[in-house]
Amino acid sequence: MKLGNIFLPTAVCVALLLGWELFVWWAQVPAYTLPAPSAVIESLVANWSSLAGSWWFTVKITLSALGLACLGGVLIASVFALSPSTERALFPLAVVLQVTPIVAVAPLMLIYIESTMAALLLCAWIVAFFPILSNTVIGLRSIDKNLLDLFRLYRATPWQRLALLRAPSALPYFLAGVKISGGLSLIGAVTAEMVAGAAGRDTGLASRILEASFRTETPKMFAALLLLVATGVMVFLILNFLSRKLLVQQPSLE
Repeated sequence: MKLGNIFLPTAVCVALLLGWELFVWWAQVPAYTLPAPSAVIESLVANWSSLAGSWWFTVKITLSALGLACLGGVLIASVFALSPSTERALFPLAVVLQVTPIVAVAPLMLIYIESTMAALLLCAWIVAFFPILSNTVIGLRSIDKNLLDLFRLYRATPWQRLALLRAPSALPYFLAGVKISGGLSLIGAVTAEMVAGAAGRDTGLASRILEASFRTETPKMFAALLLLVATGVMVFLILNFLSRKLLVQQPSLE
């Protein structure tokens, strides 16, 4: 990565934080209205013992949901690629899961599923699942027709065509879906946690944000939000790094 690619966004972020700090100091804005970045950092350090556990809970839900979405999306997309009739029968159900608001589903999950963590995981999985499934299905079908004819000429089995032809072609599409679902899994986890927090259950960072809002502890709210943003950026950077490595190392079919 070039140095300029790192320096420019870093400089912009530093400038924005510095402007935020100076504005709060110059306008004498109360901390309960808009805390300065320095106050947010102080609150993060002071409340780290309680925020760290909640942050790890949210990270576990996010990564677990993303992993299950990858596994389920690839498996179901492979079945769809092997059996178009199955795709026509079941794909509308996946669309229904995608278009159903998670805010409306989360309360039902918390009622019907005894384990809070399992309910939150299912909610986050619902949000993260469809982009991986949809992108992978498109990738599995976007193959060179000439190569497909060549595989048929050599009498390759459907599984051989799937593993040796369709899967390599679908890899860029799958990775694009994973990068989208990485952020969506965090959004789904936080949304479900908001519902759990409103129901009086201790969960992750979203619950800490709700508690801080009830107590007008605005710096603590920003501290928890800072951890959420950092988690989302971390997930994106890791997935982007893996995507670059896998695509560079992908063998050419030509």
